[in-house]
Amino acid sequence: MLQDIENEVEKQHLSILGGVTEAVPEGIGTLLLLGPREPGFWEVFTASEEYRDGQADPLDRWSSRVIGDLGNTLNAKPFFPFGGPPWEPFLQWALDSGRAHVSPVGLLVHDTAGLMVSFRGALGFATRMDLPEIPLNPCDSCEKRPCLTACPVDALRPDGYDVAACKTDLDRKENDCMSKGCAVRRVCPISVGYGRLEEQSAFHMRAFK
Repeated sequence: MLQDIENEVEKQHLSILGGVTEAVPEGIGTLLLLGPREPGFWEVFTASEEYRDGQADPLDRWSSRVIGDLGNTLNAKPFFPFGGPPWEPFLQWALDSGRAHVSPVGLLVHDTAGLMVSFRGALGFATRMDLPEIPLNPCDSCEKRPCLTACPVDALRPDGYDVAACKTDLDRKENDCMSKGCAVRRVCPISVGYGRLEEQSAFHMRAFK
């Protein structure tokens, strides 16, 4: 069953980034978290009507349509990290899946997406599924931990995120985070192999700024 679901999800250039069977919404036996399947997600999204129509929140609208359609196809209930309040507890679901962990800089790190991990939505199924074995936390085997020194203003720390310092430094000419994505996220060894394009990271940075 899980393989059939994964096949349908991948047709939309999404990946199952984790699954949860405990502390899930009422009536749900298994919750599958979905995120971009890289490389290639950006080309699919930028070819969509949502990206091209010039309206606000194109990625959220694309996610609503695509994951909503998947829910109809797979007889599952869609959940989204936007559209609240109330907000769905995606951060907790990610941690509960065992596929995401709190990194040395406080951001979530994922076993395949690294610090580039993002969740576009989730699908809730009534049945409880047997999920794959959970990989080890990638940070435990990362000796150099370049994420700790990549930020020029040390805005990302385990004890909190200095948003003001981060945004102020983005205006500095030498800072390339706006065009290439967050420097901390980029240096994570897992992120490097994930395949996200700089154009996609720049899109998210514009929304953040």
